[in-house]
Amino acid sequence: MNTVGVILAAGSGSRTGLSTPKQFLLLGGKTVLEHSVQTFCDHPGIDQVVIVTSPEFTEKVNVIIRKNNWTKVTAVLPGGKERFDSSLAAVCHFSDNPELVMLFHDAARPLVSADIITDTIKSMETYDAVDVAIPAVDTIFQCDKEGTYMESVQDRSLLWHMQTPQGFRQKTIARAYEIALKDPQFTATDDCGTVLRYLPDVKVGIVRGNERNFKLTYADDLSLLEFLLSGQAR
Repeated sequence: MNTVGVILAAGSGSRTGLSTPKQFLLLGGKTVLEHSVQTFCDHPGIDQVVIVTSPEFTEKVNVIIRKNNWTKVTAVLPGGKERFDSSLAAVCHFSDNPELVMLFHDAARPLVSADIITDTIKSMETYDAVDVAIPAVDTIFQCDKEGTYMESVQDRSLLWHMQTPQGFRQKTIARAYEIALKDPQFTATDDCGTVLRYLPDVKVGIVRGNERNFKLTYADDLSLLEFLLSGQAR
């Protein structure tokens, strides 16, 4: 099974409140991006890696690739304004390989484990789309659009927190976006959601993630990542 890791690193990281995009913040002496890419490059089940980043960061990423001698990295692709623009860049890049397995991973999840990647690849033997996720442990409620009052409490036993990587056959995610882009109401925050909405006959499998595989979103998250990376937390 030919498998490519797609590292999505085009975000500005505005919610961190820092001037440096979060994928280029230092974590344990390396950038957040380096941690994510290295895990995919080291995995025996990953045949190649592509990195999607903003055009203004292309040379910065190329410098990092040369420094780490990442021979599995075969392309640096220009991302877009929205997250799905970056996913589409990778989907189009591999348009001649519809059976290719693509694992889309947020660069801002630097502690993804080799086991999660292994389990995701294994699950792709059964499904054409899979998502890494963990069960919700907190009570989750739905509120009004303004966020001023509660409307309903959700059944926590049925709710999961989505993580990455998210895995797809190239032909599956390509078809989902082909349909989605014809919908004037289309919005997306992740690729599995696009498949779920526009390819309702395709079952999206679930791969068990873990708490360490969380996304760097706020400045304080960096301290927790440093702590986890140090090996002090078990």
